[in-house]
Order: sequence, then structure tokens, then C-alpha cells
Amino acid sequence: MTEIAANDPLPKPKRDIAPILLPIAVALLMIPLIGSTSSWLTLTAASLAMGMMIFIMASGLTLVFGLMDVLNFGHGAFIAVGAYVATLVLAPFAASIQADSLWVNLAVLAPAALLSMAVSGALGLVVERVLILPVYGQHLKQILMTTGGLIVAEQTLYALWGPQIIPMPLPASLRGSFILGDVAIAKYRVLAMLIGLAVFIAIQLVLNRTKLGLLIRAGVENREMVEALGYRIRRLFLGVFMTGSALAGLGGVMWALYREQVHASMSDDLTVLIFIVVIIGGLGSIGGCFIGAILVAMVANYGGFLVPKLALVSNILLMVAILMWRPRGLYAVTSR
Repeated sequence: MTEIAANDPLPKPKRDIAPILLPIAVALLMIPLIGSTSSWLTLTAASLAMGMMIFIMASGLTLVFGLMDVLNFGHGAFIAVGAYVATLVLAPFAASIQADSLWVNLAVLAPAALLSMAVSGALGLVVERVLILPVYGQHLKQILMTTGGLIVAEQTLYALWGPQIIPMPLPASLRGSFILGDVAIAKYRVLAMLIGLAVFIAIQLVLNRTKLGLLIRAGVENREMVEALGYRIRRLFLGVFMTGSALAGLGGVMWALYREQVHASMSDDLTVLIFIVVIIGGLGSIGGCFIGAILVAMVANYGGFLVPKLALVSNILLMVAILMWRPRGLYAVTSR
């Protein structure tokens, strides 16, 4: 066995590219099955946009669990709250939303999204202090407490806004599609893809390229040592929880615009979908969550086009297949 010289660079771990190639393989496999190239491109673009929205919502949950070891079954409450807060901002500016100007529309959407993130993050502060703090390290109690919090939040939304569905129409400039030959790509889906990529890159940069990310990752590995150096890990973890809550609020706004409606129980189906994405990606892995969200969206869109009845169970089948291949998910970063 050869020894490494003092001035030699440390060997880099091999990159596991198999999960990265999986969405590409799925997309290419669908070409002959779908038959029409234009339909395949449209479905693929729709899958990427849907995947980006799911990733934004799921990234907050995988951050909280991967870094804090907290099972937050009330994550969907932040999604619904974020969507409802956006309606409070957008309703008085209905004329600006219907203006056929991208900059005018974005000037209204941006404050709505930021306020939704701020309110969801503040709600995350309350939830972490009141519900999570007393049950750190106790997963069963975390499930019970956060599930109860979700029920309370949902019933509060019913009490404030009622059971009716609130319409949330897309801005005029984001309606319609870009036509490229025979391919139609919805304008809003392009915006969703750009926002999703921006969130993914931002999270990766913060966790891997900043001192804050270094402290958070070090606190996960050895909390006592980091605290001995004078850093307050509890505050860092509180910031992580609030960030995850804020991302859920942003995802709620985007999903509400995607569906063009808001209702108090909108998070019920999304919560299950988000947990499937987190499990597929590997508990605590942002990269795995990103790939898992794209895979879930691809299976839902391709499956709904080819075999509509199969689309109802496509996500479960995908999760089973992935776990049979890799029992800990695509990129597991925790042994829990």
C-alpha cells in the first residue's frame, strides 16, 4: 500500500452519478412509448416544472429532518398558510394582476411571495418553540405533536376563510404558452423551473460554500464540540426550521398559482407526496430530494398520459422500486 505524501492532494470520493442519470433514462425511455415528439417535449417540460414546485416544498422538510432529526408531519400547514397569505396581497391588486405586463405582474407577485415566506417562517418559529422544542429526539411524540398542529392550523384556516375554494388566477403575462414549432410550453411552468433551480443552487451554495453552512453541518456531526467553540447551535437549528417553513410557504404560493385555487385542505395530498419525495431522495439529501421530485413528477405526467388509472398509484410504485434498488434512498446522508 502506497503512502500519500504530505503535499499530495487528498483523494476525492467517487461521485455517484447513477441517480443523476435516472431521470434522463426515464425521459428517453418514454419517447417510443409516447410516439409523438411534440407530446413528449410538452410532458417533459410539464414534469420539470411540477418537479421544481414539489422540490421547493420538500426541500424544507428534508432540511429539517436531515439536519435537525425532526419529523415534522405538520409541514403542510406552512404550505396552506403561505398560499392564503398570498391571496391577501393579490386580492387588492387584481387590476395589476390582469395587466398584460410581465414587470407589473412580477411587482405584485414578488411581495406576495416574500410576505408568504415571512409569515410561514414566523409560524415556523412558533411551532419550533412550542411544539418541537419539548420533544427533540422523541420521534413518536414529534409525529403526534406536529400532526395535531396541522389539524389545528387547518381548522383555523377554515374558521378564518371558510370552506369555500378561493380562486387565485394566474397573472395575464404568465398565461398561455411559448410555441416552438409543434411544442407548447406554458409560460408559468418556465417561471417555476427557474425559481426551483434558483432555490436548489442557493441551498447548495449556503450549505457547502459558506461558514453558516459549515457550522450547521458541523453541529449535526458533533453538537457539543461546536457549542464548546462558542456557537449557539440551537439558534442555528431554529434558523434552519424557519427556513424550511419559509420554503414551504413559497411552494404553497407557486402550487396555488399552478392550480389557480386555494383551500384549507390543499396540503393534505401534498404532504403525502412530499414525504414520498424525501424518502426517495434519501433522508436529509438536498440533491436526492431534487432528483426525487423530478422523478415523481415525470412518473405522474408520463403515467397519466399513457395509463391514466395507473397515475393514482404511480408515486407509491416509484417509491417501492427505488427502495428495492437503494433501501436508504438515492443519496442517503444519514444512517437514521
